[in-house]
Amino acid sequence: MKTVYAVFENGVFRPTEPVELPEHCQVEFVPRMVGSSVAEQIESLRETDPALASVYEVLARRHDSGQSDTAERHNEHQP
Repeated sequence: MKTVYAVFENGVFRPTEPVELPEHCQVEFVPRMVGSSVAEQIESLRETDPALASVYEVLARRHDSGQSDTAERHNEHQP
């Protein structure tokens, strides 16, 4: 088996690439952080490029639109 990398979001581990496992199978793993967190990356970028750091800060925020499936509304604001 190869190493599976994942991002932890909203209490769920989301793999960063496809995983070849049967649906609904149970797995066991010990989480280990690799690299720095998004907050640490933004803070480090703030020293070299403050404008870009502020853009990434906005993009890193979670927003609740109240819509369960925003993709179904993708044509709503098209000309």
